[in-house]
Amino acid sequence: MRDPYSVLGVPRSVSEKELKSAYRKLAKAHHPDQNPDDPKAHAKFAEISSAYDFLTDAEKRGQYDRGEIDADGQPKFGGFSRGAGAGFGGGTRGARPGQGGFSAEDILKEFMSGFGGAAPRGGAGAGAGRSAGFDPFQGTGAGFAGGGGRGNTMRGEDAPVTATVSLEDAHTAASVPLRMPNGKVLNVKLPEKVEDGQQIRLKGQGLPSPLGGEAGDAIVTVKIARHKQFRRDGADLRVDVPITLYEAVLGGKVRVPTLDGSVELSIPPSVNTTKALRLKGKGLHGGGELYASLKIVLPENGDPDLESLMRFWRDQKPYKVRE
Repeated sequence: MRDPYSVLGVPRSVSEKELKSAYRKLAKAHHPDQNPDDPKAHAKFAEISSAYDFLTDAEKRGQYDRGEIDADGQPKFGGFSRGAGAGFGGGTRGARPGQGGFSAEDILKEFMSGFGGAAPRGGAGAGAGRSAGFDPFQGTGAGFAGGGGRGNTMRGEDAPVTATVSLEDAHTAASVPLRMPNGKVLNVKLPEKVEDGQQIRLKGQGLPSPLGGEAGDAIVTVKIARHKQFRRDGADLRVDVPITLYEAVLGGKVRVPTLDGSVELSIPPSVNTTKALRLKGKGLHGGGELYASLKIVLPENGDPDLESLMRFWRDQKPYKVRE
């Protein structure tokens, strides 16, 4: 991953509040719902989400800021990461840490510290290192996997997972089946009042460690699918309700769908269909509103009597609706 600060366009001194604000702005612009046919936007959204998840992990952010791990969460040894050439050659051998280079002894110390050992310095120290059974090139020693202890073996990488859930499942915080990167299918319970784009961390369900250590975590990004009836506006929902011409004129009662089942809605006489009727507390998670937009539907293929009535109304009782 690229530098997470650069991905989110924030300085290293960014506060949690500023970080959240920057993430929301970018996530909204690149969200798959806003760019359904743009694979680049989908990739950008995934990168933004990974960077935000990385920087909101206080431990990882601290390690990254101190130069202990890289943007992928992998450890750096002696101030350099995988593939980096800084610290070798160019007259830097034997330089003290903090002066741009590292001696062979410094590098060995860093390497061995990852396995719970100390760098041998010859004499009794070297003999002690061997007697403990440590050999970083053979994989033996108390701190290495399979060597009699857990130690600091490298954990597996975190892996992204996208969970596309229905509006109904999000509303009820249901359990949904998800296939993990390790091949398992788990029933994952959604958080209460889950939001679109919210992330869930499932510990130990990521990629396995190449050295036999702990598996990484699965980072699940929840995506709420579009609904065939309801349109979302934050926690509010909107739905179209077809009514007849005589219901619009005389009033009546109609059934309106909600996420908790249909309810009866009273339509007042001479209702103005330019405004939606509000059903309080019937939005997403029960915290928003449901707005029912009334749509007058005329008989299919027309009706001679209705046309005659409308001609009489037009000629004898006209009224203005447009200024």
